[in-house]
Amino acid sequence: MDRAQTAATAASTETEQTAETAETAETERTAEHAAHGETVRPVNDGTAGPAPRADPSATPPPLRPRHPLAAWAAGLLMAVPALVAACRALDTDAMTPVPQLLSLLPWLTLPAGLALLLAAATRRRTLTFVSVLVLGATAWATVPYMPQAVIPYGLPLARVKVITANVEFGEGTGSLADAVRRERPQLVFVSECDRACRSTLIRTFAEELPHYASVDGEGPIGSILLSSYPLRDWREIPATMGMPGATAEIAGVPVRVQLTHPMPPIPGQVSLWKRELGRVKSAVAAAPTGPMLVAGDFNASQDHAAFRAILAAGGLQDAARRANESRLPTWPTEGPLPPFVQIDHVLVRDFSVRGVRVLDLPGSDHRAVVADLDLRGPR
Repeated sequence: MDRAQTAATAASTETEQTAETAETAETERTAEHAAHGETVRPVNDGTAGPAPRADPSATPPPLRPRHPLAAWAAGLLMAVPALVAACRALDTDAMTPVPQLLSLLPWLTLPAGLALLLAAATRRRTLTFVSVLVLGATAWATVPYMPQAVIPYGLPLARVKVITANVEFGEGTGSLADAVRRERPQLVFVSECDRACRSTLIRTFAEELPHYASVDGEGPIGSILLSSYPLRDWREIPATMGMPGATAEIAGVPVRVQLTHPMPPIPGQVSLWKRELGRVKSAVAAAPTGPMLVAGDFNASQDHAAFRAILAAGGLQDAARRANESRLPTWPTEGPLPPFVQIDHVLVRDFSVRGVRVLDLPGSDHRAVVADLDLRGPR
């Protein structure tokens, strides 16, 4: 016991002496540096207090932009939707490639949406904001062009079923004949009906549709309008491809019926396409009152300004829109893609619409449009 106490006392004494020696050495070193004008930094012996806490009011560092390739990709993806949506908002078809791209307008929300995702991933606020604007403008542009307004009509006078079809150089004539037998329409508008097609339809439906107005021609030039009602006052809109018209007597009421088939807006002939649609506009504007039916392959969708100008000039309505089918795709039915745009239309004035649907026509690259209508009396 005495030995243990003696050892502990000796250890304690030795520790105190060591501490005093270290303190003396530190004091001498400090004095020596002070004599030379130097500042001595305290040595960290591991016994320092807790680290200072961060100031909660300090502003966090900004997020650094990243992924430059994604930013470039987002910009490129936005370019086409931005151009097309702007032209749609400005009510212009502009020039190639805008008329062609307008046919794809509803589908351009896909690259616009992808551009937004890429922009968000890059953490570039301006780019993300612009991509939101482009996506919103593109989505707005796909809204149906004609409001579903309540239109006052008179009493129904007659039910009229209409078929409009492009038979592609006459190749779909047999399919159309089958559809006419099945549907039993009162009016049939046929585009690209060559001489063989014309003869077949006139002969096959001599009893059901004995009246007709036509433009004779081969390939896409020929067209025919078949009617179960008497036709008079034949008129043809001058164009590259046939656009015959006449006045039908339906329930004792004169109804102007007009087939349309302007040239398509392919590069190099956009001005011709606009000019021929302009002639259709002038024709419907020349008859501002009374019932009217304008049907055919317009080679234009609701997103084309030239098509909307026809509606405005004649006070016409697209039957598909009245039937809540404003984007009923009719073309193309051939190729790897399904139909993605409606360029075949039935436009009406003083008719109410009971329904609109499409029929596949084997042999043609178009679907036929069937419209069930009611002719209405005066308001």
